[in-house]
Amino acid sequence: MPGKDPGGLIITIVIGIVGSLIGGFIASLLGLGEFGKFSIAGIALGVAGAVVLLIGYRMVKNNT
Repeated sequence: MPGKDPGGLIITIVIGIVGSLIGGFIASLLGLGEFGKFSIAGIALGVAGAVVLLIGYRMVKNNT
Protein backbone atom coordinates (compact mmCIF):
# COMPACT_ATOMS: atom_id res chain seq x y z
CA MET A 1 0.00 0.00 0.00
CA PRO A 2 1.36 3.41 -0.85
CA GLY A 3 1.93 5.99 1.82
CA LYS A 4 3.76 6.20 5.09
CA ASP A 5 2.99 3.39 7.49
CA PRO A 6 2.95 4.09 11.22
CA GLY A 7 4.76 0.86 12.15
CA GLY A 8 7.75 0.95 9.85
CA LEU A 9 8.97 -1.51 7.26
CA ILE A 10 9.23 -4.69 9.35
CA ILE A 11 5.77 -4.34 10.95
CA THR A 12 4.23 -3.60 7.54
CA ILE A 13 5.83 -6.71 6.03
CA VAL A 14 4.64 -8.91 8.91
CA ILE A 15 1.09 -7.54 8.73
CA GLY A 16 1.06 -8.05 4.96
CA ILE A 17 2.19 -11.66 5.29
CA VAL A 18 -0.36 -12.43 8.01
CA GLY A 19 -3.14 -10.79 5.99
CA SER A 20 -2.15 -12.77 2.93
CA LEU A 21 -2.24 -16.02 4.88
CA ILE A 22 -5.68 -15.17 6.25
CA GLY A 23 -6.95 -14.28 2.77
CA GLY A 24 -5.52 -17.50 1.32
CA PHE A 25 -7.11 -19.52 4.11
CA ILE A 26 -10.49 -17.88 3.45
CA ALA A 27 -10.07 -18.66 -0.26
CA SER A 28 -9.49 -22.32 0.56
CA LEU A 29 -12.57 -22.37 2.82
CA LEU A 30 -14.66 -20.90 0.01
CA GLY A 31 -13.35 -23.55 -2.39
CA LEU A 32 -11.54 -21.01 -4.57
CA GLY A 33 -8.21 -22.76 -4.28
CA GLU A 34 -6.16 -25.03 -2.09
CA PHE A 35 -3.73 -23.80 0.53
CA GLY A 36 -0.23 -24.12 -0.91
CA LYS A 37 -1.31 -24.43 -4.55
CA PHE A 38 -1.29 -21.73 -7.21
CA SER A 39 -4.67 -20.16 -7.87
CA ILE A 40 -5.55 -16.72 -9.24
CA ALA A 41 -8.52 -16.45 -6.85
CA GLY A 42 -6.31 -17.48 -3.92
CA ILE A 43 -3.73 -14.85 -4.82
CA ALA A 44 -6.43 -12.19 -5.22
CA LEU A 45 -7.94 -12.99 -1.83
CA GLY A 46 -4.47 -13.12 -0.29
CA VAL A 47 -3.70 -9.64 -1.57
CA ALA A 48 -7.13 -8.42 -0.48
CA GLY A 49 -6.58 -9.86 3.00
CA ALA A 50 -3.21 -8.15 3.28
CA VAL A 51 -4.62 -4.79 2.16
CA VAL A 52 -7.60 -5.04 4.53
CA LEU A 53 -5.34 -5.88 7.48
CA LEU A 54 -2.96 -3.02 6.63
CA ILE A 55 -5.86 -0.56 6.33
CA GLY A 56 -7.19 -1.74 9.69
CA TYR A 57 -3.77 -1.34 11.27
CA ARG A 58 -3.43 2.19 9.91
CA MET A 59 -6.87 3.12 11.21
CA VAL A 60 -6.14 1.77 14.69
CA LYS A 61 -2.68 3.30 14.84
CA ASN A 62 -3.80 6.72 13.58
CA ASN A 63 -6.61 6.92 16.17
CA THR A 64 -4.24 6.41 19.09
